[in-house]
Amino acid sequence: MINLSQKLNPKLFDKKVDQVPIRNGFGDGLLATGEKNPDVVGLCADLTESTKMNLFREKFPERFFEIGVAEQNLASVASGLSAMGKIPYITSYAMFSPGRNWEQIRTTICYNNRHVIIAGSHAGVSVGPDGGTHQAIEDMAITRVLPRMTVISPCDHIEARKATIAAADLGNAVYIRLAREKTPVITTDETPFEVGKAQVYYGSGSCDVGIIATGALVYKALKVAEELKKQKIRAKVLNVSTIKPIDTEKVTDVAKSCGAVVTVEEHQISGGLGSAVAEALSQHFPVPHEFIGVRDQFGQSGTPDELLEHYGMGESHILEACKKAIGRK
Repeated sequence: MINLSQKLNPKLFDKKVDQVPIRNGFGDGLLATGEKNPDVVGLCADLTESTKMNLFREKFPERFFEIGVAEQNLASVASGLSAMGKIPYITSYAMFSPGRNWEQIRTTICYNNRHVIIAGSHAGVSVGPDGGTHQAIEDMAITRVLPRMTVISPCDHIEARKATIAAADLGNAVYIRLAREKTPVITTDETPFEVGKAQVYYGSGSCDVGIIATGALVYKALKVAEELKKQKIRAKVLNVSTIKPIDTEKVTDVAKSCGAVVTVEEHQISGGLGSAVAEALSQHFPVPHEFIGVRDQFGQSGTPDELLEHYGMGESHILEACKKAIGRK
């Protein structure tokens, strides 16, 4: 059952649950942060409306910089602004930032320990018709490996707003992963959020299987948990919004209380949430572990739902993985 202490959306399982793009939360959060802190500046690579930085641009035009289609320069200019005491937020599609400008993020931002927040929009295969060239399914892997980098993958637009605001106080490089399409609203303003902390959204005590999920697929994980309950299988759902540093304690607790886990992410299985969980559990409490994600393939054009099903990230796939993890058919 839903963990009431998390104060989730009471209409979570309604057929007409509200749906809002996760990227909208970034736009709202950046505006709120800019209103609070005059040192916050925004930089974009010619995708201001798409990434929702237009809200900040319209309110603070003197603190906004349009870099153009030059993502490598985007990262380098942001590093310089950070060195001068500003708190830069930079945005583009995730495939281009941190994709195209990874070396500049590594060398000018992380190596120099600059406080720059990188918002990668349109992540995952749910970008849909844009196709494989625009579907960032490697972004968590390439950012998670960088020293001095925090990696956040919000589950809905409310959590994205909270993450965007929190990033201004972290003092190091931050990557926030954002989806384009409308996704169900899971949380509320009262739902606890803290960078580096995972939250149990479903289940309590001892369970049969732990579903450890991130991003927009947290909703599918919750729906699967409801279906498993009907089949007399007790599931626990852990929302891991911070991929790095991962909440090793909470991940280990889920493994101990369930005895088997399934990781769920809209990303390559290699290097993302599944890898981070496997690394943690291999050192602290190894258990049977099934992986839901893209399996060493590029994306392609299609509708978001078609692609999630094609690449094995639909509800039926999560359900099957849960049963496999606990040895049930």
